[in-house]
Amino acid sequence: MNRPLDPAALAAYFDSQYNARASVADYAQYPRLYRALSDAAHARTPCHRDVAYGSGANERLDIFPAAQSGAPVLLFIHGGYWRALSKADSAFMAPALTAAGACVVVLDYDLAPAVTLDQIVDQARRALAWLYRHASEFGGDPQRLYASGSSAGGHLVGMLMAGGWQAGLGVPDDVLRGALPISGLFDLEPLRSTHINEWMQLSVEDARRNSPLFHLPSSGAGELVISHGGLESAEFAWQSASFLKAWRDSGFTGRMVPAPDKNHFDVVLELGQPGTPLYQALCRLMGLDVR
Repeated sequence: MNRPLDPAALAAYFDSQYNARASVADYAQYPRLYRALSDAAHARTPCHRDVAYGSGANERLDIFPAAQSGAPVLLFIHGGYWRALSKADSAFMAPALTAAGACVVVLDYDLAPAVTLDQIVDQARRALAWLYRHASEFGGDPQRLYASGSSAGGHLVGMLMAGGWQAGLGVPDDVLRGALPISGLFDLEPLRSTHINEWMQLSVEDARRNSPLFHLPSSGAGELVISHGGLESAEFAWQSASFLKAWRDSGFTGRMVPAPDKNHFDVVLELGQPGTPLYQALCRLMGLDVR
């Protein structure tokens, strides 16, 4: 990947490369589609709505229980550059995955700029710790916790995979047994010169502290399955490839699942579509039969 050397040109390049909405001609259709599919999922799939994992007004989970006890649990984290969308837009994968034998949990968190990225990361980690303690109440196996998310949600999945935070919340280093981040952001430094920092306000230290690429675990790492749309920008492709390389270079298990004909917004929909590569990869990750 050839980035411009001139600082002004580099800033303009980053701003264009990370402008996900501008990468598609019809962005507005995707939030509507997410909501419609999620509404349909809620209508036909049993769900415990607004289960609190903390005291904050938005610290809530929608839990689609497994039909049988001892099921793997998927925590799904929505994207939206940390400032948009919610769990109400993010349940579209629940019918297909619960039918395959999983318990699906969809996370809500506070949005920027009302809160900092540090606070959002803390919410995601506290939600995972809550699941470790309570998953069995919904048919889930606390020893089989997995996470997936798209874009900013992929970043938060990366921060769940990071090392050093687990003991502070009373969970084992391997609390997350595997993850499938999609179109994630793993090195946040390039974002500091883009329009995204208008609402994120990341300093050099903030970006480094919240970049999964620089906080890989020393042990207890789960399996990484990673993906991005083949129609996405070179920078989004670089983010996923760089994180996967660092993961493997650390001696951990990881692989890429290509999605050659997908863009930044439709690639995640594969999680709810049986037979697609991402759906099959996620089921295999969780030990579910995909035949």
